[in-house]
Amino acid sequence: MVPILLVLLLALLLFGVGFAVKILWWIALVVLVVWLLGFLVRSTTAGGGRSRWYRW
Repeated sequence: MVPILLVLLLALLLFGVGFAVKILWWIALVVLVVWLLGFLVRSTTAGGGRSRWYRW
């Protein structure tokens, strides 16, 4: 978590507030999408053998 904060601070110093906020927004969006995908995969695999589309 500390390197992300350091990168944000560096971007804030170099490019200004708007650029740092934009980077933070994209990081939050990616984390949310990854969490939702993990939640969906967990809920479908926990339901038993019904989900045949997720058979590896």
